[in-house]
Amino acid sequence: MRTLSFKRHRFPAEVIRYAVWLYFRFTLSFRDVEELLAQRGIEVSYETIRCWTIKFGPQIARNLKRRRPAPSPRWHLDEMVCSVGGRRMYLWRAVDDEGEVLDLVMQRRRDTNAALKLLKRLLRNQPVDPVKITTDGLGSYAAALKELELIDLHRPGRLRENNRAENSHLPIRRRERKMQGFKSQASAQRFLTTHAAIYNTFYTQPHLIRRPTLRQFRGEALGIWNAATTA
Repeated sequence: MRTLSFKRHRFPAEVIRYAVWLYFRFTLSFRDVEELLAQRGIEVSYETIRCWTIKFGPQIARNLKRRRPAPSPRWHLDEMVCSVGGRRMYLWRAVDDEGEVLDLVMQRRRDTNAALKLLKRLLRNQPVDPVKITTDGLGSYAAALKELELIDLHRPGRLRENNRAENSHLPIRRRERKMQGFKSQASAQRFLTTHAAIYNTFYTQPHLIRRPTLRQFRGEALGIWNAATTA
């Protein structure tokens, strides 16, 4: 895991880490983060915060991914329509059966080649092989899985079973509305990849666990974050 370098930055590393965490962890704009920091006596412009997220966000995301345990081998795949620079594009995403985001890719089309790109990224980057792949009824998934000789793992067209993927789109929808759409395909891919790594680290289901367990999970997540952002 690579340590971060905060050299030649006017603000302390703790301020930079906190600003990046606020932006990706919550549904906040750069101006919102600027206001929160100002309330704490830290005067920094929203443009500076934007530069911090671009520079340090991907680095932090890579460090967080290296510290994540292996995900479940039961995958759920789905695609969603997004507005990118005023154009209609498709965000292809994969989550496991516990809601952890496995990978995502922003693409112009909704076809077999797009499904193949997502699946190849998954097979290349995930530390476990899938035992079940659940999708909606889109035929592109079946064609792509057949080409990869994984068609026997496919569970298509079962909407209730794929609710895990459908529900995982909600945080992205909130961010998309807050940002008034993504500005470009590259910036959308960068932001969503970083957002996914931080979301996975702090993701909990408070309604399913007791308060002591929730406090434990939050403490562990903060410990992972501190280790991933060490200078």
